Amino acid sequence: MSQPYYLQGSPLNVRMNGIVGWLARRGISLGGSAELSVRGRRSGQLQRIPVNPHSYEGEQYLVSARGHSQWVRNMRAAGGGELRVGRRVRSFAAVEIADDAQKATVIRAYLERWGWQVDQFFQGVTAKSTDAELLAACPDHPVFRITVGAEAA
Repeated sequence: MSQPYYLQGSPLNVRMNGIVGWLARRGISLGGSAELSVRGRRSGQLQRIPVNPHSYEGEQYLVSARGHSQWVRNMRAAGGGELRVGRRVRSFAAVEIADDAQKATVIRAYLERWGWQVDQFFQGVTAKSTDAELLAACPDHPVFRITVGAEAA
């Protein structure tokens, strides 16, 4: 059995994430970014990382461009978290969606919106890729449907 896909950030990526998160905490959202806080599955401490919440057909999603990262593993355990931009903090419940055509459609829309920033993490898959290519990429990129205002279980 192979390891789940995960592309760790370079020192520059980590530094840039820190800056984007710092800005989000102070109310400056770059292109719609927010800071995600999710309870650590082992430590119980809140872990923070900048994310690009994505709206598609009236629903909100979080897509993990880098794969099965720590925030993804924590989200699976916690079932929700918080999104922050400045003083505005929105609690949400999260449900991971299955690797199917719906997920591929969400990923395509995410890449149309955020591809300029995240295409490098999708191993050649872009918003213009075929349905089959997007479907093949689904297992490497977890997607959570989030319901803002709902409490995690």
